[in-house]
Amino acid sequence: MHDRRPSGRFPHRIAVIGSGPRGLSVVERLAARLLADPPAVPVDIHLIDPVEVGTGRVWRTDQPMWFLMNTIAGEVSAFSGRPDGGPVRPGAGPSLAEWWQTVDPEHADPLGYAPRAVYGRYMQYVLGAVEAGLPERVRLHRTQAEVTDLEPGSDGYLLTFDDGRTLTADRVVITTGHTRPELSPDQQRLADFAAAHPGLHYYRGDSAADMALDEIPAGATVGILGLGLSFYDVMAALTEGRGGRFETGPDGPDGALRYVPSGREPLLVAGSRSSMPLPGRGRHQKDINFRYATRLFTTERIRRSGDAPVRFRTEAWPWLRAEMDLVYYATGLRRTKGEAAAEAFTADVVAAAEAGVPDVRALAARHGGDTLPPLDIDALARPFAGREYPDPEAFTAEVVAAVHADLEHAEEGNVDSPLKAALDVLRDTRAVIRDLVDFGGLAPDSHRDEFLEWFVPRTSFLAAGPPRIRLRQVIALIEAGVLRLAGPETRYETDPEGGTFAISSPWVRGSRTAATAVVDARIPTPALHRDPAPLTRALVERGVLTSYVNGSGPDAFDTGGVAVTHSPFHPVGRTGRPDHGLYVLGIPTEHTRWFMQGGSSRPGFWTDFIRDADAIAGDALAPVAEATRAALLPAAAPA
Repeated sequence: MHDRRPSGRFPHRIAVIGSGPRGLSVVERLAARLLADPPAVPVDIHLIDPVEVGTGRVWRTDQPMWFLMNTIAGEVSAFSGRPDGGPVRPGAGPSLAEWWQTVDPEHADPLGYAPRAVYGRYMQYVLGAVEAGLPERVRLHRTQAEVTDLEPGSDGYLLTFDDGRTLTADRVVITTGHTRPELSPDQQRLADFAAAHPGLHYYRGDSAADMALDEIPAGATVGILGLGLSFYDVMAALTEGRGGRFETGPDGPDGALRYVPSGREPLLVAGSRSSMPLPGRGRHQKDINFRYATRLFTTERIRRSGDAPVRFRTEAWPWLRAEMDLVYYATGLRRTKGEAAAEAFTADVVAAAEAGVPDVRALAARHGGDTLPPLDIDALARPFAGREYPDPEAFTAEVVAAVHADLEHAEEGNVDSPLKAALDVLRDTRAVIRDLVDFGGLAPDSHRDEFLEWFVPRTSFLAAGPPRIRLRQVIALIEAGVLRLAGPETRYETDPEGGTFAISSPWVRGSRTAATAVVDARIPTPALHRDPAPLTRALVERGVLTSYVNGSGPDAFDTGGVAVTHSPFHPVGRTGRPDHGLYVLGIPTEHTRWFMQGGSSRPGFWTDFIRDADAIAGDALAPVAEATRAALLPAAAPA
């Protein structure tokens, strides 16, 4: 393993493998630091990506415009600082919304959801501004290739590309993003069945832009596995992508939609454990500079007993639930009795918390604010659980009613709707959750069973919703007969006798439907030992990358995330020692750390996204800073 030390040779070479949002952020912070403190020695930055340098695969600029982002444009920036009146440069530049309004004012909307291809164009703009702002002696090299091996040596790290070229670097940052892990046994069963039956298709979980969905014939029946964010991408590709269009009703852009088919669509039969489409985000009402400050859910309260691993369900969740209830009932009181009533209630809840987790609903009752139904995240995440339906039509009617109800809450907004405001707490407290969870902060079994198996699916369902337009499109497609929802606990099976897939729900009579294609619309869970990428396999076999294990002995939990140190995130090898010349950031470390799939930071805020990138940049440039200080010493010495 490499030790941290000046390379003794220049130019100092830094390679960033993977140029999605994480890789771009590292390059932006490298450039910002170098611009603020110009180096006395040459520095070469190599940004490497096999698909599109500057965007990576998921955000590439040539994808169709019907694939949308999941965060409003005004809350997205790839610059680590706001514009300051000077030139756009590393450390100071416009947000996505500000840039979008200058290049496409007709379509740009700070409160809207930009197409992913537009964000890709913005990332390219950021990279161009970064390169243009580099100080003397610093060069940026863009390399479109896949790194298939990385071998430590006495002269640095030897990177091997898929085309046979090589590169030697002094520091290497791995930000490789989403991969295509090996299929699970259930997925492999479906894939093998399709391979053995001509005319059938199975599409593994991936970005919808990379699925060969065009080969599905018009009129075919397609099973879609999963109703999360990727479902909406698949839905768009097989409807708008086939020439269909949504027409706005008489109430304007926020009214109902009608779908006009092109005749080239397949029939979509979708389902999941809940068979409820992912609820929509509340209409954005918060100031762009809003930052949520928790009143109850703090690491100090939860870790009062010391640094022992936390049990999520009994020690963390009650406080998070109380925080959600506080916002829920305070929002209701604000709506019915005014701001003063909401503030008085909040003060009573915070005071009661000094004695332990408060009964927020009981305190709301004292203030006349318990008219809202109790907040039940299990019921919200599984709204049809335990119910039987006599036929698909009965289930469809209930789904449509549930989607309409969700849209009503969403239209109220993420400040005025008690429900959407409370669910936003799940997003706004992610930093606190990470502080509790990361690096073995939870007991091993609690990490696995209570957090990853119980909490994460629910928070992903309730807090990561799509734009409201997607829910209106779901209703329009159902009414047009293009989309069906199969029912709770949807089963995706094979029918050897019929030579088709079979989709059904045990809770909906008559739901069994034959299909000639199955599209897995779930983003694969990252797992080091299931990642077939040549670079990952080489580093695992060499012992450079290992999986993070929470705990020891019989209770140990192998998380599947890359084991790294705390900031600046050096990988911990088979020997138990970190490699100080390497860094691993983002999705490869998921489960070692939580929620690494975030694709941006907020304008003007140094969130964890920026702080992580900056910590790596500072560490990677340490030899340059040392050499620069040494070069300046003679000038500062007395004559």
